[in-house]
Amino acid sequence: MTNESKDPLVGLDPFDVFDAEAERLDRYFAGLDAQGWNRPSRADGWSVRDVLGHLAGEELYNHACLDDDIDGFTAMLRREGVGGGFDGFNEWCVERRRGLPVEEVLQEWRRENGDTRERMRALGYEAPLPTFAGPYPVGSQTFHYASEYATHADDVGAPVAEEEAGERAGWRARVGVFVLAEQDSKVQVELTGDEARVRVDGMSERLPIPVFVEATVGRLPDDHPLDRRLKAALRCLA
Repeated sequence: MTNESKDPLVGLDPFDVFDAEAERLDRYFAGLDAQGWNRPSRADGWSVRDVLGHLAGEELYNHACLDDDIDGFTAMLRREGVGGGFDGFNEWCVERRRGLPVEEVLQEWRRENGDTRERMRALGYEAPLPTFAGPYPVGSQTFHYASEYATHADDVGAPVAEEEAGERAGWRARVGVFVLAEQDSKVQVELTGDEARVRVDGMSERLPIPVFVEATVGRLPDDHPLDRRLKAALRCLA
């Protein structure tokens, strides 16, 4: 995918970036009033409060992986009548928390995600983690979680300090390159300084790193001029 390194994640600590994005969300959520919680997020159809409900609810899956209890998790979904794969699970998580006091949901998320981050760090980068797709390295899964948290932090408008924006975009771009390769994508990506050189199916583009990141997580606006085929090819983390 890139000629910089066979592994674009070399030198990155997934546990540190996951902690940083969780702390960003926590700081932001802690300062919200009722109007802030009810404001629409960038995640289609979800308010800021709904994003929190999603984050809290998905800890059920995260803990099932850590507990090596995927069978118990799927049995719970059957009992609750949850269908539609992960999309259905996500909506169920949001719906069942909409009637709860927001502070209760916030405390649930803090508790359960804090436990997830602590346990994953303790297991270490190379340890196998049971998942729906089979055993998967803890470090790689943590990068996926960190990317999701960064995306949702942007969805709800959590601030990013100017001095950290470049480094944050950089690790997110490297995760995008890693996941494209992991998915055997035909896309070729070279990260050079502040841009990503992208080639696929005869198309070639030079994208600013933030635009490349937004493409990988499916957050480019519909009217963005990037060719729709390239948008679709780059989307790998949403």
